[in-house]
Amino acid sequence: MDLNKEIKLSDLSGLFRPKKAKKPAKAAPLPSRRAKSRRPRKHEVVGLKVGASQLAASRVVNNGGPVPRLVQLARQALEPGVVVHGEVRDVAALARELDRFFAEHELPRRGIRLGIGTNQIGVRMLDVDGIADERQLANAVRFRAHEALSIPIDQAVLDYHVVRETVDDSGSISRRVLLAAAYREPIDQYVQACREANIELEGIDVEAFALLRAVAPERASANGSEPTAVIALALGHDRSTLAISDGKICDFMRVLAWGGGKLESAIAHDLALAPSEAAELKRAVSLAAEAAPVDDPLLARAREAVAREVQSLARELVASLQFYQSQPDSLAIGEILVTGGTTQLPGLAEELERLVRARVRIADPLAHVEVANTVAHRDDLASLAVAIGLGVDN
Repeated sequence: MDLNKEIKLSDLSGLFRPKKAKKPAKAAPLPSRRAKSRRPRKHEVVGLKVGASQLAASRVVNNGGPVPRLVQLARQALEPGVVVHGEVRDVAALARELDRFFAEHELPRRGIRLGIGTNQIGVRMLDVDGIADERQLANAVRFRAHEALSIPIDQAVLDYHVVRETVDDSGSISRRVLLAAAYREPIDQYVQACREANIELEGIDVEAFALLRAVAPERASANGSEPTAVIALALGHDRSTLAISDGKICDFMRVLAWGGGKLESAIAHDLALAPSEAAELKRAVSLAAEAAPVDDPLLARAREAVAREVQSLARELVASLQFYQSQPDSLAIGEILVTGGTTQLPGLAEELERLVRARVRIADPLAHVEVANTVAHRDDLASLAVAIGLGVDN
């Protein structure tokens, strides 16, 4: 794609399922022994997630079949301060890091789908009635976006997708529309960094959508009857992404101002330790109920600091879930799928479950991909879940 043209989210694959254009009918071809069956076209995508502390990438071959094939994973630390809360603070530094990352891991520089995830992204459901013309619908959605989202339209990139369409007895059309909007400036900064690193973007996707593609099951049911919401939570270094779906589309997303880095910061503050010392001590902490009693006073205080920060995460999570359930057509809370590097903390899922009072389960980032032999076994898959989802087509 030409990165110099005006960027629209609808131009960048990944946000929503692309609309299929109707093709004119063709005469059936005569039978031929040479005729070959059509095979699905392979579509290779490099999913790229840029976090506050790391770069993560997946290379996925989408062959049109039920299961995409994961052929490569890569991960590399990112210098602090380059990206903060999902926004680029130093475009030139990010470009250098991307260039080195792609070179060292021999990643293709074309067909890249970049994830974005900040509080400057809005996702809303709209009901639009009585409009049949597609152009008029687009204008109506743009007008309604001004009311539904706090992002000024002249500073926003918009996209929408019709998720349901009904026609009443009088012939009047009613459409339910999923609207996504993001501030243009942060996206432009990512695009500029990729351009300087000679990386060709195929698409820009919302990280919440990619997270659901990676770990979410089909729509679940509570006790085999009423459907429940599919909830996924990716715990990052300085922020966490919450995505809620009805099993088909993302109904709700929020970026929580909580990251795993808070655990180390709390230990360092309470115990007056250097960041490196706090990080080492954190690895010895366990929240598991069956963990052995802690005799070391230093470790006991570190555990208290970690438990306090997990309580803070639980409060933010509960507030977001309550807000979701206050929306029309919200579903009951089933289980919460959690991923991200912080899930390596022993007992985290159990402690969150106790605090939130909903089932919490560690997610499987490989749930919806076939893993090629070229991908070696690794213990950091939780940190790569969003990157894997970015590589998977809708």
